[in-house]
Amino acid sequence: MFKIPSQISNIFKNKKVLITGHTGFKGQWLSVFLKKMDANILGISLNTKTKPSHFKLLNLKIKNKYFDISELKKLKKTINSYQPDFIFHLAAQALVKKSYINPYQTWSSNFNGTLNLLEVLRNYKKKVNVIMITSDKSYKNVEQKSGYKEDDVLAGIDPYSASKSAADISITSYFLSFLKNKKNISVVVARAGNVIGGGDWSEDRLIPDCVKSWSKKKTAKIRNPNSTRPWQHVLEVTWGYIILGAFLKKKKKVLNGQAFNLGPNYEKNYKVKECLKIIENYWPNIKWKISNSANKSYESKLLKLNSKKIRKLIGWSTVLSLKQTLKMTAEWYREFYENKKIITEVQLKEYINFFYKKNKIKL
Repeated sequence: MFKIPSQISNIFKNKKVLITGHTGFKGQWLSVFLKKMDANILGISLNTKTKPSHFKLLNLKIKNKYFDISELKKLKKTINSYQPDFIFHLAAQALVKKSYINPYQTWSSNFNGTLNLLEVLRNYKKKVNVIMITSDKSYKNVEQKSGYKEDDVLAGIDPYSASKSAADISITSYFLSFLKNKKNISVVVARAGNVIGGGDWSEDRLIPDCVKSWSKKKTAKIRNPNSTRPWQHVLEVTWGYIILGAFLKKKKKVLNGQAFNLGPNYEKNYKVKECLKIIENYWPNIKWKISNSANKSYESKLLKLNSKKIRKLIGWSTVLSLKQTLKMTAEWYREFYENKKIITEVQLKEYINFFYKKNKIKL
């Protein structure tokens, strides 16, 4: 057993926390963090569809409601009944390839779901701190090597990116039009890069696709080996969301209505094939090859975030190197497939101890 430092944990202890998308990859890890801080969690999500399911394996003792947040009446009734102190909004259709297959469902989930939450907040009476999670793909991608800043243009191209851009814009619109002067509502937007780590079995994602093949001693097929992404561990990002929530509660005047990038500190932009070569050091005898099937749908090749703002105002920054990130990811899956062990809490403890050796957070 271990405890998260009281400076942060006391802010969430015994508080009502609503998480949309709690059965998703990031939502699961966020739920573990908050449960460790003795938060009272209600999760709203579509029921998990992946097999295996990290969420089911965790067996967290939290309240669950399974419905689509694009259903406004259900969402309004749930929030007004539960009266949360914090809301972490992660619910989304998060896969670019799937957004081409089912664009309407992607837009409905990502845009309408966010719009519905904003509409509920417009008339919400209780004091609440809201962390709205969008995406690095909200930015208009011009293959910018210096990294996108929070005030850069928002304009996605593919259905996923476009729907997240639109959701991001709707948050700004509602905040300036309705929420800015409400004393009980505090809102921040968090835009994170590509998140990896154990427990992700989503389709058409690099690491999940690879581990599914490697666990069966098969060769993984790679679509875009030269694409770069702001790779970072899921623990870095979910802990960043929690710190944002804590600072929002304590320093509303400084943070309210602002957007923050949460990207890695790496100076170098790492390609897919470079990441796979690093993983080979931690998972022996794995194989991969470039897929022969061409990807005709548009997908950006270079993505990078500038995260100086959150470092300056809050003091959060990533602490894991890419090698450490990939090592932890490989170890999680190897423990699961080879030893039938779930080391989520073990890695959470290791990460928190490492974070506080590197970063000094002062509320």
